[in-house]
Amino acid sequence: MSVQSKQANNLPQQLTPLGYALAGALGACFSNAIVYPLDVAKTRIQATSSTAKGKRKDDMTMLSVLRDILREEGTMGWYSGFAATMLNTFSTQYAYFFFYSFIRTAYTKRLTSKLPKGSKPPPLSTAAELTLGAIAGALSQIFTIPVSVIATRQQIGNDGEAKELQEIQDDNSFLNVAREIIREDGITGLWRGLKPSMVLTVNPAITYGMYERLKSILLLAREKAGAGGKMTPWMSFMLGAFSKTLATIVTYPYIMAKVRIQARTSGSDSDEDMGRDDRTGDVEKRLGGSSQKHPRGRAKQSGALALLIRVLKTEGVVGWYQGMSAQIIKAVLSQALLFVSKEQFERWALVVFVLSSKLRSRS
Repeated sequence: MSVQSKQANNLPQQLTPLGYALAGALGACFSNAIVYPLDVAKTRIQATSSTAKGKRKDDMTMLSVLRDILREEGTMGWYSGFAATMLNTFSTQYAYFFFYSFIRTAYTKRLTSKLPKGSKPPPLSTAAELTLGAIAGALSQIFTIPVSVIATRQQIGNDGEAKELQEIQDDNSFLNVAREIIREDGITGLWRGLKPSMVLTVNPAITYGMYERLKSILLLAREKAGAGGKMTPWMSFMLGAFSKTLATIVTYPYIMAKVRIQARTSGSDSDEDMGRDDRTGDVEKRLGGSSQKHPRGRAKQSGALALLIRVLKTEGVVGWYQGMSAQIIKAVLSQALLFVSKEQFERWALVVFVLSSKLRSRS
């Protein structure tokens, strides 16, 4: 056997978990960058209580929020916190796809080892897909949530209720926001909203679990019908949209709670501080005080469950789903674009890995 044939045999024929993670992260950044203005609008809607002073129902639509941002902050307002969000998207998706691919591959190999030699592993059950996705999501959140907290603060940094502090808080940079969070809440403030984030690991678990399950069913049906065993981009788009919509509807109340906790807007404080917004300092001004009296910000924050109970009392069940249409529009478009582009990015990543292997073999 020649040296060239040996080298050809050593070239990667499929992506490693690292390669799948890179492809998934790049696809997520691509899809989120396209719909980013929608992400800013939905975050501001979720972070604002519908009972806030001066807020009407018409003010809480995605179109009206985008129009207000454009009028008050210009086009750049649509991209508040863009760099931090892209960093958060890449790190979260990379970690998720890495852990998911690694865990799923290991689990599949374990199933295969129990089968007769040469047998194909059976498709994973929905419960198995959900469990593997939840484990991968939990592991990724622990490492990446600080960037998410900073990105959320940046996205709402120049919102309407924060205008009075614009002169003081002109620097909405990544490092300045991080320092502000640490000054107010200590280093643990960077992990604000970790508990609801852990609960929300079922969101991608439901999304990818449903997608993989429906994909296997659809491909099997196409093979039986003689239509081929490959997914078309349109089929990937529709499956991705349906899967993400279902996941968003199931988990939305906790999505809203997480945003309010991380943003520290109205409805996210403890009962004794309800209605007090430290970004505007209205209460302190009326009392003749100063926010400097509270170096750590507000009193100890209540959890997501307490926040949801408080929202239920003040805004009703509708308050749990405020901004859900904006969330679904953004999430469905982003997730569908991700599913469509992910396979293309996987092919590109495989090419990169093959080229890098060739270069290493020559050196």
